[in-house]
Amino acid sequence: MSSHQLPNLILMANQIAANITSGQSEEATAAAVTQHLSRFWSRAMKAEIVAYLNADGSELSATAKLAVAKLEQAA
Repeated sequence: MSSHQLPNLILMANQIAANITSGQSEEATAAAVTQHLSRFWSRAMKAEIVAYLNADGSELSATAKLAVAKLEQAA
């Protein structure tokens, strides 16, 4: 990934996952994160984070990885 935006996307996805958690299961949290990304992220942002997950994804939290995988499946 060569985008200058990618580090910010990774940070935001991880922060969203951390902020939504509030005692829910990882699956429920990931579903809520997926919904957030679907609603508020541009198509380009979603495509870039999905491509990152498929190429490496190592900097995403476990919940963020699950959410991005769900995002890809929903597309």
